[in-house]
Amino acid sequence: MKNQIIELISNAAELDKETVANILEIPPKADMGDYAFPCFQLAKTLRKAPPMIAADIAEKIGNVDIIDRLEVKGAYLNFFLKKEMFVKSMMENASVDNFGASTVGNGKTICIDYSSPNVAKNFHVGHLRTTIIGNSLYKIFSKLGYKVERINHLGDWGTQFGKLIVAYKAWGSKEAVEKDGVAELMRLYVKFHEEAEKDDSLNDEARGWFTKMEQGNEEALEIWQWFVDISLKEYKGTYELLGMEFDHYLGESFYRDKTADVVKRLQDANLLKESEGAQIVDLEEYNMAPCLIMKKDGSSIYATRDLAAIFYRKERWNFEKCLYVTGQEQKLHFAQVFKVVELLGNEWAKDSLVHIPYGLVSLEGAKLSTRSGNIIYAEDILKEAIEKVKATIEEKNPSLEDKDEVAKIVGVGAILFHDLYNQRIKDVSFKWDKVLNFDGETGPYVQYTYVRCASILRNVTDFNPDAEIDYSKLLDEEAIALLKEISRFPQVVLDAAEKYEPCIIARFAMDVAQSFSRFYNACRINVEDDVVRNARVKLVYLTKNTLKDALDLLGIQCPEQM
Repeated sequence: MKNQIIELISNAAELDKETVANILEIPPKADMGDYAFPCFQLAKTLRKAPPMIAADIAEKIGNVDIIDRLEVKGAYLNFFLKKEMFVKSMMENASVDNFGASTVGNGKTICIDYSSPNVAKNFHVGHLRTTIIGNSLYKIFSKLGYKVERINHLGDWGTQFGKLIVAYKAWGSKEAVEKDGVAELMRLYVKFHEEAEKDDSLNDEARGWFTKMEQGNEEALEIWQWFVDISLKEYKGTYELLGMEFDHYLGESFYRDKTADVVKRLQDANLLKESEGAQIVDLEEYNMAPCLIMKKDGSSIYATRDLAAIFYRKERWNFEKCLYVTGQEQKLHFAQVFKVVELLGNEWAKDSLVHIPYGLVSLEGAKLSTRSGNIIYAEDILKEAIEKVKATIEEKNPSLEDKDEVAKIVGVGAILFHDLYNQRIKDVSFKWDKVLNFDGETGPYVQYTYVRCASILRNVTDFNPDAEIDYSKLLDEEAIALLKEISRFPQVVLDAAEKYEPCIIARFAMDVAQSFSRFYNACRINVEDDVVRNARVKLVYLTKNTLKDALDLLGIQCPEQM
């Protein structure tokens, strides 16, 4: 029906359908119509006042069988559709298999670089944001038909490992590391920085050990690999708790034998310059600081390895886009790296390489720092949330089956929804009481709505989702409002992908849950009239499926009971 409206406006206003589709709106209130077409943008080209344009379009459209009436309200042309036809159209649309999916990405590959914790450092709340956002984007793009490569670009190479080797040899032991894992490695890392402030020669010693690593020193690489294995084991435990996986663990170290090719490409293109003994690409012409490629001691830097990773990924997967989900503080770094790729003659870099920044995470307003030890661990957050949910279950529904599994689903879901409900670019001040508050606009509220739908369906034993229903029984204001929300899902998925913004999905899920609550309170479902009951139960069925699919795009599961 929406497509019919678009075609009517397109013909009447002599506009292409894509332009009309981008302008057409769903009004916030039912008394403003089912669709609204704002005419502000046409005023300049048509040299008419927007209300006159709206009136002209209405006159040209005239009487159409799907339209009950047209109304010009200021600059808007409001469409009131014939309700039963409108309901039929929306119900049929929402009943299709894999509702919300698309084929726009068929035959195309997207690489997403996310999570990517620094080895030997604990997985803290800051890493949680990139992991949650990246996983949601993977699901969103997969829903649109793209082949998505999930890449964990571990920070497993660099001078910090020289520091850690120095610290381990000076103040650590094999027994302590094997006993406490990453926690002990972090203690050593913090200890190094405390001691280096008193003795700067420790920094020189650390650089020396990293140079040994780059030169293939057996002892240095053996210790380094041990640190990597210990760290990865712990990270995978956190990913399992989150219900997330990766297709590839290709850390910075994977590209260390590929950086020479990057240097050669830059030399052949006459882009490499010497600066104070280091090798750089001058980006002053583009109002950016130089991109450091090789340090004066001949060792590579993360920009070199990022360049090597881009060329490797392009050659291996021929990606449509390569997305980088990292903090906004890395905006300049990626702008430099992407510009260097472009300067090497790769025009695809302009559209294919995308940095997706997110806001900073602070702990009660204080900046997170592994050096100072001011951190909060992701696993602690998740386990705390699970325990809180479990205590609530014991209090309110002690006879619930699979209590531990439900507590995990709801607890982890609460953390994920809390992060994804707000725009990713916003800074987050982490506060336990706020994160673990399950009232109001929260993940558990949406999950509970799903559980309510599931309960209704269990109690209606003769319901057949494929049976014909009488659409005239769904003309209540609350039923139509709920259907309108549900019918937005395909466009919501497209918008979330286009803007790289999972919060669009989260807010949609909340809108559907709240709209269902109004429908549930206004329209009794399990009534004696079979025709009315079947129509309303079918709407419950569609609500349940839509909520499940929307929450899945956020990485959140739905329990059948709570």
